[in-house]
Amino acid sequence: MRLLYEDGGDIKIATLISGSDSEPLAVESLGGKRGKLKSKDVWLRFEHPQPDQFLAEAKKLFEEVDLDFLWECAGDGEFLFTELAKEYFGDPATPMQQTTLAMALQSAPVYFRRKGRGQFMRAPEDQLKAALLAVERKKAELAKQQAWEEELKSGELPEEIRPQINALLFSPDKNTTAYKAVANAAQGLKGGIAELFLKCGVLTSALAYHEGKFLKEHFPKGVGFQVQLQANEQTSWAEALQKLPVADVQAFSIDDATTTEIDDAFSVTAIKVNDQACYRVGVHIAAPGLAIQRGGALDEVGRQRLSTVYYPGGKITMLPDEVIEVFSLHAANQGSPNQASPLRPAVSLYVTLNTDGNPILDGEYAPTTKVERVPMASNLRLDNLEDLVTEEALQDADNLAQIPYQQELQVLWQSAKQLHAKRQQQRVASGLKAESLGLPDPNALARDFNFKVTDGVVDIFARQRGSVLDSVVAEWMIFCNSTWGNQLANHSVPGIYRTQKGWGPQRTRMQTMPGPHEGLGVENYAWCTSPLRRYVDLVNQWQLIAMAQHGVTAKLVAPFKPKDADLMAIAADFDGTYAAYGDHQNQMERYWCLQYLKQTGIPWKGVVRHLKDGQARIEEIPLRLSVPELAEQPRGARAEIEVLDIDFLALEASVRYLGLLHPAEMSAAESDLEDQEVVEPQGIEKIVEVSDDAKPTSAQ
Repeated sequence: MRLLYEDGGDIKIATLISGSDSEPLAVESLGGKRGKLKSKDVWLRFEHPQPDQFLAEAKKLFEEVDLDFLWECAGDGEFLFTELAKEYFGDPATPMQQTTLAMALQSAPVYFRRKGRGQFMRAPEDQLKAALLAVERKKAELAKQQAWEEELKSGELPEEIRPQINALLFSPDKNTTAYKAVANAAQGLKGGIAELFLKCGVLTSALAYHEGKFLKEHFPKGVGFQVQLQANEQTSWAEALQKLPVADVQAFSIDDATTTEIDDAFSVTAIKVNDQACYRVGVHIAAPGLAIQRGGALDEVGRQRLSTVYYPGGKITMLPDEVIEVFSLHAANQGSPNQASPLRPAVSLYVTLNTDGNPILDGEYAPTTKVERVPMASNLRLDNLEDLVTEEALQDADNLAQIPYQQELQVLWQSAKQLHAKRQQQRVASGLKAESLGLPDPNALARDFNFKVTDGVVDIFARQRGSVLDSVVAEWMIFCNSTWGNQLANHSVPGIYRTQKGWGPQRTRMQTMPGPHEGLGVENYAWCTSPLRRYVDLVNQWQLIAMAQHGVTAKLVAPFKPKDADLMAIAADFDGTYAAYGDHQNQMERYWCLQYLKQTGIPWKGVVRHLKDGQARIEEIPLRLSVPELAEQPRGARAEIEVLDIDFLALEASVRYLGLLHPAEMSAAESDLEDQEVVEPQGIEKIVEVSDDAKPTSAQ
């Protein structure tokens, strides 16, 4: 006895071994496997000496079934397949014909709905027509997909796919025909769809892929600004700024040559304190917070971007050029010496130094904050002065003509040394090692580099941090941010603080409660000195302006009140976005380092120093490579390697180890810095948080 039944959507035949209708049937499948089958699951019982041949003939007959005619033969109600077999094949229908019809009904869900074991109902006519159209569309889509796959594999991009390139690369809809065609054509390629598009010539380079991926995620509407400033708006700025008092100083800034967002400047004025010759130092910070209002159009732009993005060869500014042009602390044209110093709006911190160069923190001469216009006399550039300005040169009066603002820089340098010494005392009290001031060990790995990209060609220049000018800016920015953090906390005015306490991946973070920054050795640290390029600095500047203008009542009129939920959200959003921007900068620097090796010539031979766990860094550029052979060597061990090949999509290099050159360990301070990863994408101010964010990065 042969039994017809359904299993997993397929019609199958088994041979009855034993059993009755009241108990499970012992059966043997056509493949020889024995098992149990419930009597109620049997569709048909019949006799046939060769079930394999029977099933093969039924499948052959099934291919001839006309489903449209079969649908016409079926009534409107439910029916057994054996009944419809009589209508289609004639009465009586043979077991072969009945089996064939069971296969046809089971395999045609578009035409027939299954209602039970062997029972079916034909689909309504309107639903059948719609389903048949869908089937035809599916066939056409499949044919199109296969044709596209062939074109893509041959290196040609179908025109229908061209408008979808970015979506297919960065945010594909995996249900579309285009994605299925592209994904199938890209199978076997290490770089996936990106490599396929490179071969088709629609993706110009791996750089375009990496940049496009970042822009798609963080700037989906493009890097242009959606806000348009009105002429009357800029006029109202000018009128409001004209009402600010003018500072009785001549200020100068210190920046890299490529810096366009000049946030900070200095002034030094000789004064008398108790008949003793002292100095008053002014730290002047650009004040876009005077024009940008919370909730306004420009605030929306800053809130969305949160920071300027820096990467080799370019940047994406947080604020429009029109705003930067008005509020950046640009001096007069250096080629016009007789031109008056332009007045720039600023939030200024004035600090009186005693005869030892230490700030006076209490009493009549305690640090004060003012909102004013500052005459900008000069923009000093590190490229021209950094090598000239040394401690010895500042003390030599004969250098006055060669070093502008020599006396002022001497005052700032002497005070910077005092500020640094006090910070180290606090670091030691927190259980950290004291840091030295000045240039690092010349034999140590350089930790900061400038990238210059011109027409796809990159030059990479090592730059050792710790010069006099670096240290002046670093120490005074730390002092300024710390002092303003303390003032906000003392006035109970909410702000966003950069804190660092304890250890672990989340030890450095943004928060709305005052807190210490142990790495820098300060009590409270609020980013306030880069409002043109960091949104938290702009937020803090709003609060500082309220504090400077309203004193003890500032917390009542400041844009952000205590426990403002939006302030907490800004702190959280900034941390994530800032880290993402830093990751992109790191990735772009890695790309250009690999490009530098390619320019030099592949295979490339050079020297690396072991960091840890088989990770090494090329001595001349900031590129880390995996060299497993160095895993057992001490930190700082020097080895020769050869770069054989480069994958610009994966940003990886194939490295061959050639041998050990010198096993000497790097210094503990150097190894600690190399272990840290977080990026501080700033201009010259990026050096101020080496202890905090550890890895200074390229210039703007």
